[in-house]
Amino acid sequence: MEIDKAIRESDDRRLKTKYNNAIHVIQRALALYSIEEVTFSFNGGKDSTVLLNLLRAGYFLHKGEQSCPNGSLTNFPIRTIYFESTSAFPEINSFTYDTATTYGLQLDIIRSDFKSGLEALLKAKPIRAIFLGVRIGDPTAVGQEQFSPSSPGWPPFMRVNPILDWSYRDVWAFILTCKVQYCSLYDQGYTSIGSIHDTVPNALLCISNASSNNEKFKPAYMLSDGRLERAGRVKKISPLVCGQPVENGMDRVDSNRNSILTASAIAVGDEILFGIVEDQLGPSLCKKLHSIGWAVSQTAVVRNDIDSVAEEVERQKSSNDMVFIYGGVGPLHSDVTSAGVAKAFGVRLAPDEEFEEYLRQLIGDHCTGDRNEMALLPEGITELLHHDKLPVPLIKCKNVIILAATNLAELDKEWNCLIELLRSTGLSLMEPYKSESLTTDLSDVEAAQPLSKLCIEFPDLHIGCYRKSRQGPLVISFQGKDQARIEAAIESLSKKLHPGAFSEVI
Repeated sequence: MEIDKAIRESDDRRLKTKYNNAIHVIQRALALYSIEEVTFSFNGGKDSTVLLNLLRAGYFLHKGEQSCPNGSLTNFPIRTIYFESTSAFPEINSFTYDTATTYGLQLDIIRSDFKSGLEALLKAKPIRAIFLGVRIGDPTAVGQEQFSPSSPGWPPFMRVNPILDWSYRDVWAFILTCKVQYCSLYDQGYTSIGSIHDTVPNALLCISNASSNNEKFKPAYMLSDGRLERAGRVKKISPLVCGQPVENGMDRVDSNRNSILTASAIAVGDEILFGIVEDQLGPSLCKKLHSIGWAVSQTAVVRNDIDSVAEEVERQKSSNDMVFIYGGVGPLHSDVTSAGVAKAFGVRLAPDEEFEEYLRQLIGDHCTGDRNEMALLPEGITELLHHDKLPVPLIKCKNVIILAATNLAELDKEWNCLIELLRSTGLSLMEPYKSESLTTDLSDVEAAQPLSKLCIEFPDLHIGCYRKSRQGPLVISFQGKDQARIEAAIESLSKKLHPGAFSEVI
């Protein structure tokens, strides 16, 4: 069989693994269901084109060479659904019917909407499972597994997703390696094809041509960043959103530099809880947050345990504008931070093609196989924050930022890059907190009443007290965003106590 032969002769280890995994899913489905009980949804796009050829290879391997003379498969026995639409590109329709002729597809053509057409088909045919070319990153992929029952409200059937974990790069690696025919639109710069109303060539593939007014585009397989696959889909901006501030943690427009934004910090590490190492990043992070005017509501240390991380993130993300989490990031068994964040948001981990490319450049030959655990990120909620001074982007999941820093120098670097990113986009850098401290030899009893009155008089300030040792002086600290208010509070406290009560101003 030409597909299986091309893959076996390829030196692309990643593609071989993806292919073998997909074939395993297909063969498992064919073992569970008879040929009459399965069908394949084909739309003429690149993903379903890949799946068609995987199904051909999978059926060939499932039945054995004795059922396929000369090692070829001329007639494809699995029924194929095609939803024909008046808004489809003519090239898609032409490619679909040409493909049906080439491979002997038994087409069930549906011209109604997807749901009602599917209901009618399932009533007429004994179909129990449908092969779909869904991939991680597709809008419909969230929450799906390789075998997923249909959603509530839909007719009952099993969705079989053999290429769910394939990336844009994997799709084109398969097409080019196996020399598979594909729709001509992909050679015209289209990277993700919907209807004629919402699809244009991907501008990232545009070739500048000053001597001609006609735009030309490179083929789809030359798109270097698969995350931008859908950049050719026309996006309509809701009038309810357009012109309004977007609020999502640090994606908040700074309309009032004196407003209060809160953050929390979570350290992940059994070694901290066992007292083996001291958490130095937490205090430093608190200082950094205060320096940009953010209030820190809480710091916490949790175990290297997915449930522990998830519970803490879930608790803090709903009560803070931003949550910073560090520790537990990497390929080791104890590195559970990403999985915990994913669980807190109710999503799963999925391979991120762009992040994996960064890791491959960083790790090189040490990254083997097709599955880099560090490239599995929370599905559908991850944003990569790029900075040219960082070897890999910062990871932002909604209002949670995952820091990779393991020491103060690395934290300083990541923080400085984050601040530059914020400044370049005009986002929330608040009025920084200012701080003053006094020391006194007064006892706690003598200082208690004047300080209580002072807190009532200056509710906008954080007034704290501590001793570095039981016999040492009492330190009174003042934090706030208005230096004049701090000075007024110090003056007011001085009037409440006898002259010389303060021995030093820090």
